[in-house]
Amino acid sequence: MSGAVGGGCRRVAMAIVAHPDDIEFVMGGTLLLLGQAGYELHYMTVGNGCYGSVTMSKQETIRVRTEEARRGAAALGAIYHEPIVDDLYIFYTQELIMKLGSVVRQVNPQILLVHSPEDYMEDHTNACRLAVTAAFCRNVPLFPVDPPAPAVYDDMAVYHAMPIELVDQLRNPIVPDLFVDVSAVMDRAREALACHKSQKEWLDASQGIGSYLQARDELARRVGRMSGRFEYAEGWRRHSWRGFGPEEFDPLSEALGELVARR
Repeated sequence: MSGAVGGGCRRVAMAIVAHPDDIEFVMGGTLLLLGQAGYELHYMTVGNGCYGSVTMSKQETIRVRTEEARRGAAALGAIYHEPIVDDLYIFYTQELIMKLGSVVRQVNPQILLVHSPEDYMEDHTNACRLAVTAAFCRNVPLFPVDPPAPAVYDDMAVYHAMPIELVDQLRNPIVPDLFVDVSAVMDRAREALACHKSQKEWLDASQGIGSYLQARDELARRVGRMSGRFEYAEGWRRHSWRGFGPEEFDPLSEALGELVARR
């Protein structure tokens, strides 16, 4: 592999998550800062949000949540990519790996932001596995993707966001490797999350989150306290470099400089 970010090379960051509003909830601030640093941003949810309502039909929910996601992507300054499956059907299958693999090859990001490998629901953990495998296969020309796209060979770094509540499925604490200071962009990150208006009632009814905007603020505040430096932060863990690029390749830290603190 070759072509580390820098020296005039293209600068592209992509976020792949499970559902509409997941990006805004745990990584919106980091994306905004990468955009300010000159990165082209891409936004994709694997699932279409079809079950995220207690009042609308499935098809109406898909329509509403797709439009909300498009607005969220626009608020972040990101290019929107269509989802590929219904919620709760996000399984680790060859079909979905092939579909995601095609998108990853076409976008060819140097920074890939994904869910934590451990989170409270399987859609999140499965979306994480799918995205990582799709990225790993980007430079495997014999692996078929759907639709077909040529293999790409640029270096990539994969970063895992923090799980909701900052714990794994068994309530064990998860601690970031990197903390990104998002204090200066919290207002814009909150505006992006507010695009998902349908989720206020749904999250209150299904998960007891009475104000998802306040919950997002509190999560960033908790991660900021963990950093020991920042008022608001988003936490990240770097995936293994093997199969993605050199061990020292860390374009997120390079792009954001003093806004990044290490544990």
